[in-house]
Amino acid sequence: MKNKKIILFAFFAALMCAACGEKKSATSGDSEDGNQWAENVERQRRDSTIYGVCSDGSTMHVMQLISDNGDTLHLNLMDAEENNKLFGGFTIGDRMAVLANDAKNRAEWIVNLNVLMGDWVTPNPLDGSSVMGFSIHDGGIVEGINQGSIIYKTWRLINGKFELTSVREGGGDFEESELYTLLFLSDDSLSYRNSEQVFEFNRPGKVPDFEELDDVDVKLDDDAEADMYF
Repeated sequence: MKNKKIILFAFFAALMCAACGEKKSATSGDSEDGNQWAENVERQRRDSTIYGVCSDGSTMHVMQLISDNGDTLHLNLMDAEENNKLFGGFTIGDRMAVLANDAKNRAEWIVNLNVLMGDWVTPNPLDGSSVMGFSIHDGGIVEGINQGSIIYKTWRLINGKFELTSVREGGGDFEESELYTLLFLSDDSLSYRNSEQVFEFNRPGKVPDFEELDDVDVKLDDDAEADMYF
């Protein structure tokens, strides 16, 4: 009888250990999934943009960029040009934002920050006689133009996207950020999109010129890579 009790005790102890092992394994798996998710989010938020000034060693298809870190880069522009990822052109002395390949000898995405800065407006959909928009300034500062319900807070370029952060009137300090895909940028015209809509702006008093958008894929679908987060 005593041996039977010992055997039963050992059996139940083994079952309890197995159950604890399964629970630990499941908890460990959940933890690993959570860590992987956090790593993916961090990777997406880590900005790879290179900032610098276009130098006098630039040619038609090669930009000499003196980066903010003091590096001198010679970036082939063919990929950016062929993929319509050169926004605002470039001239010597212009401040640029660039995404480059790992070797940092080919530019994949370029924005002329000098051209991006300033006032951008579009007709007010509620009143065609007025305009609304925003004004982009250095240092991530953005101000609304005739925006009644939206208060813009900041802007930035991150990993090939244009990000705007704002709060809605009456919404307290609740900030809303959205990433947009740039489509076109010139001295007088700016266009970008999210997964639902294309937005077009022009300088105040100027006529927008979006003819070159005919060569740009503006299909609105899941591949738009737009993202909203809070």
